[in-house]
Formats: sequence, structure tokens, C-alpha cells
Amino acid sequence: MKRLLASCPALTFSVSHTTRRPRGGEKKGRDYFYITPAEFRRMISRREFVEWADVFGNLYGTSWRELQAAQEAGKDILLDIDVQGHRQIKRRLPEAVSVFVLPPSFAELERRLRRRHLDAPEAIRKRLDAARREITHWAEYDYLVVNDRLPAATQALGAVVLAARFRRLCQQDRARKICKTFAV
Repeated sequence: MKRLLASCPALTFSVSHTTRRPRGGEKKGRDYFYITPAEFRRMISRREFVEWADVFGNLYGTSWRELQAAQEAGKDILLDIDVQGHRQIKRRLPEAVSVFVLPPSFAELERRLRRRHLDAPEAIRKRLDAARREITHWAEYDYLVVNDRLPAATQALGAVVLAARFRRLCQQDRARKICKTFAV
């Protein structure tokens, strides 16, 4: 994601809200907005999230405010969400473009998770179990990118962003031209 954001002008990252504690090096407002479970539930009740999910006992959500801020700044927004969040986004924002990023193999995913040294063995096992379930939903996404070589995967994601921008601009341009023919 960092490489994609660096290579795509006018693309910004959506900072999610979460009830989990920060990991080493994470900063509030850059990586997540860390809030209490009570505050998260209040935000749910006020319908402040475009999507939210319970992931391994912690709540994560994307606020409408983040999406609106990006739109007002003229930027496309990148969300890092799971299958639960994807389904909610597609239901609420069907025009959203989705990409399922897949590791080259299950063994490689396990190696990457262990190499990060961020999670205890039990947490890694839970993540791997979740990955086995989530991978069965890849066909629900608009695009599939295999992250086998980082530069190639970044280039593929950039191509998706560019294609989505062209589609949106083309649709807007066509709509303007058609609407002018109706002008009186």
C-alpha cells in the first residue's frame, strides 16, 4: 500500500477506527484512530461508519467522514478492509472498485506473517484460519492481484486505480455530452 500511495497522485489512505491497542511504531491518526469499544459502539449507533467489522475480537471501521474528506480534497481513497467490510462497501457504494490481494501461496503467507514478528503464534494461527476462509471469496471482487513480486503487484494495483479513474472520467464526459443534447 505504501508503494501504491507513493506512485499514485491523488490517492490517499483511509485511516480506520479500531478498538485494538497500537502496535510498536503505530501512530494515532496515521495508522488508525484508536478508540474505546464504547465510543466505537456509539459511532455504530450514529451510523458514522460506511463499513465496520469485528476482527479477532477487535472492532475496525471506516468512517463516512474519511470518505467525504477525500472526496472534498479531490482524491481517490484506498481502504484496507477484509471480506466483511468489502461486502458492506459494495452494498453501500456499488461503484467502488475492489481488489483482492492474494499471496502467491499459503506457505508464503505464513512465512510473511511470522517474519513480521507482530503477533503471537496463536494470533498467527487465527489469521491463517481466517485467510483460508476469506480466500474463498476472491470472485466477489472486481480484480485479483497476486502479490508474488512487490514491484509487479504495485504496478498492477496502480493500473487498477488508473483504469477506475478513466472509467469515471469517461462516464462523466459522456454524461455531459448527452445532457447538452437535451438543452433547450
